[in-house]
Amino acid sequence: MTGTHTAAALVLEDGRIFRGTAYGARGRTLGEAVFCTGMTGYQETLTDPSYHRQIVVQTAPHIGNTGWNDEDDESQRIWVAGYVVRDPARVPSSWRATRSLDSVLVEQGVVGIAEIDTRTLTRHLREHGSMRAGVFSGDALVADDDMVAQVLASPKMKGADLAREVTTSKPYVVPAIGETRFRVAALDLGIKANTPRQLVRRGVELHVLPAGSGIDDVLATEPDGVFLSNGPGDPETQGDAIELTRRVLERGLPLFGICFGNQILGRALGLSTYKMRFGHRGINVPVIDAATGRVAITSQNHGFALEGEPGQRFDSPFGKAHVSHYCANDGTVEGLRCEEVPAFSVQYHPEAAAGPHDAAPLFDDFVTMMEARHAQAH
Repeated sequence: MTGTHTAAALVLEDGRIFRGTAYGARGRTLGEAVFCTGMTGYQETLTDPSYHRQIVVQTAPHIGNTGWNDEDDESQRIWVAGYVVRDPARVPSSWRATRSLDSVLVEQGVVGIAEIDTRTLTRHLREHGSMRAGVFSGDALVADDDMVAQVLASPKMKGADLAREVTTSKPYVVPAIGETRFRVAALDLGIKANTPRQLVRRGVELHVLPAGSGIDDVLATEPDGVFLSNGPGDPETQGDAIELTRRVLERGLPLFGICFGNQILGRALGLSTYKMRFGHRGINVPVIDAATGRVAITSQNHGFALEGEPGQRFDSPFGKAHVSHYCANDGTVEGLRCEEVPAFSVQYHPEAAAGPHDAAPLFDDFVTMMEARHAQAH
């Protein structure tokens, strides 16, 4: 656990301060305070690039019980800006664990805080919305007014272009498992490791491209389809990705987007996006299929959303489209489907490695879409 019980403070931009003990690295970190309701899968959460520049508050009280292993990372590193937990495990207990969560946080320089009332903190964020925050410990723990001033001087999430900070530096290929049936160009806006696994096991050879890639880069891979990944930041900043999506739609290439990719497709179709009050972050979010009424329990992580109403049909530059899915909790747009070009997207994570897996068949839908286009061409 924390060992020496070094004092620490979580400071919110509205002046609220929560005091506890240092967890992980000591020092200072700044970011947007958000809460995640998942009771499992903290390793996947910490390594999800979509959490870049966010201080994640775990609502589950006991964190670190299963330690850390070498198989469950969703990327090459921890991306969260800071970590807030109530009761860290003293000793990890899992046959898969190779080390403790605390030691990995220290190793990767992630400043955290423990032993605070995360329930009260979560209620505060639900009432007042996600906000800028800082975690301070060790020499960084200074006068309250000074810490609040540092938080207020930090950048806001609205208007933040973060995809370029998490994307791959150069293209790479993930070969299909077994026979190669299709080739897909994937735009890496913060892609998670389980996405390529889901696609390659369906016979897809995946060509992963950096954020900022253009239509010529996509066409050079000779793709049967295009995939838009999840990612962090404000979708309004993603002019290149939105323009690329329009060029893909013009050519009639099958397109599938998840999370950030859903917002990119929506903006390419003419919809607007907005900053949510506190977002959706967890693995138990109910989503309704507007056409069938079927409910899927989903994994989500987003602080922005598309404007729209459940089942809404609208005209786009590429023909008619509609809101295909919506959140049962608050009516938020959770999916889009184009009616005249082969393109669809969802706001949630069908690739969620920690579960649930209700939405995994969406990858099959993408393959079916590519099969249909291939059949038309021949």
